[in-house]
Amino acid sequence: MPAKGTPDISVVGAGLAGLSAAWRLAQRGARVTVHEAGTIGGGASRVAAGMLAPVAEAEVGDAGRRLLELSLRSLESWPAYAADLRDATGVDVGLRSGALLVARDADEAEALERELAFRRERGLPVERLLPTEARRREPALAPTLRLALDVPGDASVDPRLVVRALALACRALGVEIREAERVERLEALPGRVVLAAGAWSAQLADVPVRPVKGQLLRLRDPSGPGLVERVLRFEGGYLVPRADGAYVLGATMEERGFDTTVTAGGLYELLRDAHELVPGLSELVVEETLAGLRPMTPDNLPLVEERDGVILATGHGRNGVLLAPLTGELVAEMLSGVAA
Repeated sequence: MPAKGTPDISVVGAGLAGLSAAWRLAQRGARVTVHEAGTIGGGASRVAAGMLAPVAEAEVGDAGRRLLELSLRSLESWPAYAADLRDATGVDVGLRSGALLVARDADEAEALERELAFRRERGLPVERLLPTEARRREPALAPTLRLALDVPGDASVDPRLVVRALALACRALGVEIREAERVERLEALPGRVVLAAGAWSAQLADVPVRPVKGQLLRLRDPSGPGLVERVLRFEGGYLVPRADGAYVLGATMEERGFDTTVTAGGLYELLRDAHELVPGLSELVVEETLAGLRPMTPDNLPLVEERDGVILATGHGRNGVLLAPLTGELVAEMLSGVAA
């Protein structure tokens, strides 16, 4: 365990990016202090659905290609990352594979055919399913389903469990995590600085990161798990199952600044669209309604680099959970010379 004293590295933000970086740095012998304005994992990490979806999230253009490369690289590391966390803490983060992209009507089916062609051009593993086959794999899907794409390589985890495991793993290595400690100036922090403050990063450094609001619901099946086994993605939303019978239904995309209010209209649209695909959803219990802020960049690429003496680990947008393992490794590599 690193010796106590002035930290070698100060991390701003105790979300998935900041904690992952702190853990990997501490493993290399660095003294690390994490400064968190709120609570551990209380920002986007708490609200995230936990999809690890490089294929489903694939985008066009050069930036999209680069993001896909990073995302596939990080997805490949997730099984070992989850196993390392389980070995270090005993926490199973709920890693599970499989996703379906589904279309409810003719227009969505036509769009899904284009999505299929785009992914096949890039050699990504996707299977076209007729409605009968999609319903055989997921019987809860409505008979009105028009088309589906099976994406077997995409996966999901429970971000709240990942945060819990990371916090335990960090503290076991001597990382100090200070909650309710807002940083006003990066230059006032001791040692090298890692900025992982998510949507709030632009308040501390000149970075092109803005908040994009997402509303979602956490649901639970009183009869236990099994309504759906795979992540279901549809036009405007997704449904993510957990092993314990919980489901995450989300999420809106709203340019509302730092507003995190939950609106009836936002939740109504999510429930309406999801119920059209999975009628059994109406039997689930609403446990929680949430709104969070994704840290978005203009080209949707994360900022994991050194700039003006600060290590940036921010701007992950919709892919913060997916990119957490890679972010931690990249930050640790950039600071590999800083150790106790």
